[in-house]
Amino acid sequence: MLKYTSLTKFHWLTFTNFVISYSMKKIQMVDLKGQYIGIKDAVNPAIQEILENTSFINGPKVHEFQKNLENYLGVKHVIPCANGTDALQIAMMGLGLKPGDEVITADFTFAATVEVIALLQLTPVLVDVNPDDFNIDVDAIKKAITPKTKAIVPVHLFGQCANMEAIMDIAKEHNLYVIEDNAQAIGATYTFSNGKKAKAGTIGHVASTSFFPSKNLGCYGDGGAIFTNNDDLAHTIRGIVNHGMYERYHHDVVGVNSRLDSIQAAVLDIKLRKLDSYNNARREAAKKYNEAFKHIDKITTPYEYGSSDNHVFHQYTLKLKDVDRDGLVAFLNENNIPCGVYYPIPLHKQKAYKDDRYNEADFEVTNQLVKDVISLPMHTELDDEQITYISEKIIEFING
Repeated sequence: MLKYTSLTKFHWLTFTNFVISYSMKKIQMVDLKGQYIGIKDAVNPAIQEILENTSFINGPKVHEFQKNLENYLGVKHVIPCANGTDALQIAMMGLGLKPGDEVITADFTFAATVEVIALLQLTPVLVDVNPDDFNIDVDAIKKAITPKTKAIVPVHLFGQCANMEAIMDIAKEHNLYVIEDNAQAIGATYTFSNGKKAKAGTIGHVASTSFFPSKNLGCYGDGGAIFTNNDDLAHTIRGIVNHGMYERYHHDVVGVNSRLDSIQAAVLDIKLRKLDSYNNARREAAKKYNEAFKHIDKITTPYEYGSSDNHVFHQYTLKLKDVDRDGLVAFLNENNIPCGVYYPIPLHKQKAYKDDRYNEADFEVTNQLVKDVISLPMHTELDDEQITYISEKIIEFING
């Protein structure tokens, strides 16, 4: 009788989980289709208009989006381009950095940040990050500066601004450029110690962003942009993105072919109008996750410093302690919950970027984070039922 009761209970719990997961909307890491459904009445005719007027490259929609994004960010110049990696490379090209110049950036980030440094034959100098917000460690920047250092690339990781006030102070002291990698934090607002506010990507000498579909402001293909308040630098960059031309067939600088197409600009312009509401939806989802995990000692929820508008939650990333992270990933996948590990290997350990100069003791935080972090579904269409199901499954695994 006891055996029968136990088995019946097991079957009942299994059946209950099945009913819950079956009735619930499918969980996506990023729900682009759900977001599209909410704006398709604006998107479809905008795309159709471009198909009919055939202004596919540098058409009116590109210039319209550019101006609207300049107004939103409060920056003098937005130069659209083909993708976020190009944007970062072109920013460095515009600054006139030379082969051998050292560029300091974070070890814990996506490879594109260091990739473009290497492509330009500059010397990447990787440093550790903070254990709380995962952004570049200001003290590590200071220690890494040499006479060859020419620039710092802070990455606003997972949607939260790096410590830009301190970074700009360091740059001023050592006469360095600051190139913001803003691929993950568009719409975030940084607050200085005096109360002044500025949008991420408008504080350094120049910034880059990506409009990859999964970004907070994403298009339906590839896209990117460069931001700056420097008129001369903006002029140089406008030439670089278009084969070095300011006048057709007159090549004044060495350039590349990197232009945002009109269809992507049209999509982005529609989404830009909703960016603040999209980011607020992400913040609300993050709060609900935080509430669900607040009593779980083995979970550290994302740290937020400064005002609430400083983080736009491109990713919602947990730190685990004494938890089988890979086992949790497998368990979530078995329960139809997507998740991600950003990032599983530090850049200084990647084959392409290994350097004998690096000392493992200098990457203590990054080396631990790659073992402990896990990112959960985070997007504008995430609902309460999904958040509850995700968080309950994680707690179930942790509690054994």
